[in-house]
Amino acid sequence: MATTKKLRRFKRLPTGPSGGIQLMLIQSVDQLGNQGDVVEVKRGYAMNYLLPQGLATIATDHHARMIEKHRSRLMELQKEKIGKLKDLATAITKQSINIEANANDDGHLYGSVGAPEIVAALKQNDIDLTVDQIRLDGPLRELGLYTVKVHVYQDIESELKVWVVPDDDNSGNDS
Repeated sequence: MATTKKLRRFKRLPTGPSGGIQLMLIQSVDQLGNQGDVVEVKRGYAMNYLLPQGLATIATDHHARMIEKHRSRLMELQKEKIGKLKDLATAITKQSINIEANANDDGHLYGSVGAPEIVAALKQNDIDLTVDQIRLDGPLRELGLYTVKVHVYQDIESELKVWVVPDDDNSGNDS
């Protein structure tokens, strides 16, 4: 009986012309749309991410009126958030981090340096980012200075100087 009710609830979700689910965004979502936009997404994306995270709701006239009513307050919060994120982007640009790695005499790393190592090094400097915000063309496999792009938020990008330096413990000068 419970599954029947659940199926009925799913059938009432509004579908768009392409057969996807029509939702209204409560918050702006990267690669999808801005707050208040009505978007059409696949059922799984709606049910497993947007709705549970509180990023979207079912597109109804009532929800449109509620978003319109609270739009000024939400815009203030959005401006505050963007201001803080721009400050974060500026702080990231001023950063230069060192990552120690095992390397041979030619400067080739025995492993590689990727986004998780960069995020961990930034965390030591009290900057919290996620791995998917670090934009690498590929893993760093040699010693040297790299400029790494950081995607902070929708249109806010930054660059970070990353020094990959040899690990002092395994410098190859064993006596």
